[in-house]
Amino acid sequence: MYRASRTGVDTSKSSADDSAHPQNEGPEASGPEAAGREASGPEAAGREASGPEAAGREASGPEEAGPERKRGGWRRWAMDTRPLRRPAYRRLWSSTIVTAVGSQLTAVAVPKQIYDITGSSAWVGYASFAGLLPLVVFALWGGAIADSVDRRKLLLITNTGIAVTSLLFWIQAVTGLDSVPVLMVLLALQQAFFGLNSPARQASIARLVPKDELAAANALGSTVMQTGLVAGPLLAGALIPVTGLAELYLIDALALCATVWAVYRLPALPPLATSAATAGRAGLRQIVAGFRYISLHQVLLLSFLADIIAMVFGMPRALFPQLAAQTYAPYGEGLALGLLFAAIPIGAVLGGLMSGTFSRARRHGLMVIAAVIAWGVAITGFGLSPNLWVAVAFLAAAGVADMVSMVFRGAILLSAATDEMRGRMQGVFTVVVAGGPRLADVLHGTAGSALGARTAVVGGGLLVVLTMLVLAATMPALRRYSGSV
Repeated sequence: MYRASRTGVDTSKSSADDSAHPQNEGPEASGPEAAGREASGPEAAGREASGPEAAGREASGPEEAGPERKRGGWRRWAMDTRPLRRPAYRRLWSSTIVTAVGSQLTAVAVPKQIYDITGSSAWVGYASFAGLLPLVVFALWGGAIADSVDRRKLLLITNTGIAVTSLLFWIQAVTGLDSVPVLMVLLALQQAFFGLNSPARQASIARLVPKDELAAANALGSTVMQTGLVAGPLLAGALIPVTGLAELYLIDALALCATVWAVYRLPALPPLATSAATAGRAGLRQIVAGFRYISLHQVLLLSFLADIIAMVFGMPRALFPQLAAQTYAPYGEGLALGLLFAAIPIGAVLGGLMSGTFSRARRHGLMVIAAVIAWGVAITGFGLSPNLWVAVAFLAAAGVADMVSMVFRGAILLSAATDEMRGRMQGVFTVVVAGGPRLADVLHGTAGSALGARTAVVGGGLLVVLTMLVLAATMPALRRYSGSV
């Protein structure tokens, strides 16, 4: 709720493979621009091992030297791990394994502490809103900054800021301050740092792996984040009776040290040569230029619209408490509520673990369309299910569809945008991902009160399917977009 996507994907939200993989930038990858990607001078050498690894671009043995060997048996279905052969990406990805869980400890601790202080769920909601505004503002600004400075340095500063904020959360808890305004200020500060961090982190992935591995890289990052959504709250629930709330904040702060160290080990990520004219500039003009860029590149706009359609019309989480108390009450309200909230992340994790079945697909736009339609169908099935276990199965299927959508929308943003615009595209993406479910909470909560929870869920799922079909039929740019090299 508070920091479900703090570390990016994707995910948390560095580059290293550019000159070896010029297809990442299309025609812009050659000449001085390619040289602009190099980690230059002793600074890069001091962070990396000598030889090929100094640029983070080495191939990992014979597997990368020639054509990829055909995978057989179960390996054709399992997660595509090719991006993990690349040391810089591997460092960034491995750091999210720890922080994906740690961020959820704080995500549980903040609302729990606020409720303990006030005894009011309304204050918990107010705190969530307090974090939304700085996230939106600083994600948009952070995207512009990420396009104008060395992304590694920006990641170092912002990850350190998030870690310090978690430490301040721990200090206020261990001293028994019990101040809701202080918690809301810290939450707003934390979300501001995350807004600055996420665009840089996500935009860097395209300079870590070649274009044909972007979908696989997104699947790896998204799977880790979704695993954190499941494991983090469960671990928090187990630790609170034993350690108390304060220690959850401390564990999160310590976990973030792994992220800071992983970012420190990355090569420099300065703006490319084509961005030199705008280097160091990150004001309103640059933010507006990002929105203008989206308007001129229809496939980017449609990828954002696809997520908005799926989340605003089809995310029914605001109705889970009502459904647990009414429709699924015979199964036990507590059990039903826990299963409903866990089902989508569990489905997404399963989808990620089996991402070898889809991550090599070249028709990225068509995959997004199919995934969003499948999401709508699964949500409709969930709304029609009076049996709890059938309902959970439909939600899990929706989670699989959401994983596929996340993977290919992320790949489109990284491949269809030039490097000097990737930060701003990821900033808008962060806003869409954070804002869509919150708008859905309002829409579904209102519709559920007026029409009934199950009617609202079914109506939302059908609306997703119909709207996406119309969009695909009338706007062919997304349908035709291919991620092939």
